[in-house]
Amino acid sequence: MKKIILIGRPNVGKSSLFNRLARQRIAITSDVSGTTRDTNKAEITIDDKSCILIDSGGLDESNELFKNVKIKTLSEAKNADIIVFMVDGKMLPDDIDKKFFYELSSLNKPIALCVNKVDSKKDEERSWEFNEFGAKTVFNLSVSHNIGTDELCAWIYNFLPKETLKADTSEFDEFLDDFDEKGEINIQKPAVDYETKNINVGIIGRVNVGKSSLLNALVKENRSVVSTIEGTTIDPVNESFVYEDRVFEFVDTAGIRKRGKIEGIERFALNRTEKILENSDIALLVLDASQPLTELDERIAGIAAKFELGVIIVLNKWDKDHDEFDKVVYELRDKFKFLAYAPVVSVSALGGKRIHKIYPLILEVYKNYTQKIKTSRLNEVLQDAISCHPIPRDHGKIVKIFYGAQFGFAPPKIALVMNKPRSLHFSYKRYLLNKLRESFELNGTPVVLIPKNRGSNDEENNEN
Repeated sequence: MKKIILIGRPNVGKSSLFNRLARQRIAITSDVSGTTRDTNKAEITIDDKSCILIDSGGLDESNELFKNVKIKTLSEAKNADIIVFMVDGKMLPDDIDKKFFYELSSLNKPIALCVNKVDSKKDEERSWEFNEFGAKTVFNLSVSHNIGTDELCAWIYNFLPKETLKADTSEFDEFLDDFDEKGEINIQKPAVDYETKNINVGIIGRVNVGKSSLLNALVKENRSVVSTIEGTTIDPVNESFVYEDRVFEFVDTAGIRKRGKIEGIERFALNRTEKILENSDIALLVLDASQPLTELDERIAGIAAKFELGVIIVLNKWDKDHDEFDKVVYELRDKFKFLAYAPVVSVSALGGKRIHKIYPLILEVYKNYTQKIKTSRLNEVLQDAISCHPIPRDHGKIVKIFYGAQFGFAPPKIALVMNKPRSLHFSYKRYLLNKLRESFELNGTPVVLIPKNRGSNDEENNEN
């Protein structure tokens, strides 16, 4: 598909136009100059044609971060097919805007000059000053009032090839765990073809642990802007990568700070990070191996556990001896007991060391995360576990598990059909979970155990 890039200096309304054309609030917008640092991409439709719309970071050179943003933006422009150059209609033209416009015009691509924030007659009169750019195609816009966008879309439409649009289909449906009339569990087949769908991988961690560098190393290109300034990434940055015929959808999320230090637009970024995790299959939890583990690392790990994701722990900035690895992993297991199932890999994202180990781990964890456990084998393991260590009685009354059955996927969800589900102590559920992990391939995935009363839909507390 053709790529259309929105480009210009900070705070000219690129992200607002991006959201307007995408018909959803994807990019974070604010009055803060330089809110967008990385490129956002979205597939949009204009009448009966589709294309990729790209929202870029502002062209600015005021500090190290924005210099890197500018370099990334100009690189994206070279790979785009159509350029929409935006300027602020509330301001008079200046030499910096002209310089960038002429530089982009030299790429010999279709280019339109869009004068945004033309909200009044006075603004319209001022907009004539931009004729000195010598642009062949000029549009006056008021994105906030949706004025001029139809004309811009009509111009873009002429450069798009004809195609047949795909039907919109939903990827995910909820799994049902109802009982039939006989009190047996309806084992719901997955509503998703897990063997072919894209694997969604969210990259999470606190600020400045190297998440953006890891994304760049994984997709083998400078997709995400990197700088030494904390909080560089604000908008989630997504990029696809194909490995062994499977498509990985990586998303680099904004770094998370302590609650008291979250300021301004970072509040939006934190909410957006949680939204990304809601739609992810696997989380790459990035930790800085050059620094001690913190309480914040533990809290971020808890977010991955909260969304019941497959988890891989990535120790970035690793420059220690191999002998140190077991010691660090032991400390990790002690602090992150709730992620005892997560494999650990050490890498150096900037140097690209051991990055190749992450791809097969993702495939392994995803396979475990979406697997269907055979009911007969599941009940063999449960009965063996009960025989070795009987279920404690409840005030002298026998507590019995009749059978277990998997009713959900991603992660595996198993119902334990019982006579007294409320009497199953959490420590015994933990014991059963450990037995399941000994018997099945469950590396990297949580497992949800739900005690149920035969013929009832009441759920008890679960264990991972």
